[in-house]
Order: sequence, then structure tokens, then C-alpha cells
Amino acid sequence: MAVYSLYLTNAFGFKLKRAKTETEKKQLRCEYSDLILSRLNIEVVVLGLDKVESDKQYLLLSNHRSIIDPCIIEMALKDTNIYGLWISKKELYFSLFFGMFVRNGGSVLLDRSSNKMGKFFKAIKEGMRTGASIFIFPEGTRNKENTDLAEFKDGTQLIAIKNKLPMLPVYIRTNANEILHTAINKRQKGLRIEVEIGDTIEYGDRSVSLETAYRNMFKNKQGLCLV
Repeated sequence: MAVYSLYLTNAFGFKLKRAKTETEKKQLRCEYSDLILSRLNIEVVVLGLDKVESDKQYLLLSNHRSIIDPCIIEMALKDTNIYGLWISKKELYFSLFFGMFVRNGGSVLLDRSSNKMGKFFKAIKEGMRTGASIFIFPEGTRNKENTDLAEFKDGTQLIAIKNKLPMLPVYIRTNANEILHTAINKRQKGLRIEVEIGDTIEYGDRSVSLETAYRNMFKNKQGLCLV
């Protein structure tokens, strides 16, 4: 599976480099995600898709427990017109495994070691002018703790405020990391991952912290709560 994934990721990285439009990139990203998840015998089930307005731009927020989470999000939105630029950390952007795909597939580089964020916000502005949304994992990296949700990093809501973007909370209800291990180690068929789309959070809403708003949105779902 690792060899297949490496081949597929780089093959699609080349295809994405030749793509001329966002529509082409979305189609290729969905095709890639479908191939990966189909090979793993994983089906993505989406709840609340009717809450997504295809003519709007969003700052999409998702929890993050597995390396296949971007594929899960792509498949969850495949029947919409939403195309997003992924906020990608430097380690992924220049990775031998993911680098070509990440750079060519539609992303904005986040260099956490830099104190100058002007280039980062400029890249977001430029991407949004093409009609793209912005996709981010507010936890900053994969949550490897035995919890449903890790602490959100600072700055996520600032992206929304600077660009007047409504925030679209997405919750991967199933522990995708456990499903991935089952798929690889047991070759089990008929695996399902449930994704729930929540109600839009306005960019200027500071009545509670963004993390608290997200937790409240999905509390009592798969054990997610405020504690």
C-alpha cells in the first residue's frame, strides 16, 4: 500500500502540475482521493452537505487525526463546486513523498519558523481572487493524543477576519486513524468514515473562542465534548 500510495501521489502531482484550471485540479484531487480510499475499502458518508452553498467561499475547518484526512475532506465535498487551497506546513510542502502533490494541487505554504507572515496572507488573497476557499486543520498538525480534538492553534480566525470569510466547520466523526490501521492490517472491507458539516460561523463572531464554538457545534458526537 505504501508503494502504491507513493506512486499514485507523485503521478497525480505531475498531472496537477499540468492542470490549467481550478475545476481540473478539483477533479484530479477527487480522483486521487477516490482511488486511495477505494483501495483501502473505505467509504466516506457525509451528513449536512445541504449546509454548503456552492457559490460561496469559506474558511473550512476540520479536525485532524489521520494522514488520509485531506482525502476524506475532498470526497466529502466532491459533489459541490467548492475548491480549496490547503494551508500546508513547510515539512509537507517540501516532502519527498507529498511535496509535488501539495505544491501543484493547490496550497498555501505556512512557515512556522518565520516571523514574517505577509507572504502567507498575500498568497491567501491571491488564491481567493480566483474563487478558491481556504482549507485548514486548526489543530496545526495531526492529533496523536487519545482525545477527540486537540487545542486549536492561534491565528485561524485571523485568516477569516482578514479575508471576510465565513467559517465552515467540518467534523470527521469516525476515528480515521483507527479505520486506516484496520484497512491496512486486516484488509477489512466495507469500512465507513462519517463526516458531519456544521453550521457556518461568521468570521467576526468572537462571543466564544473558535475552539469552543467548534466543540459546541459537535458536542455529543462520537464523544466530543467541552472537557
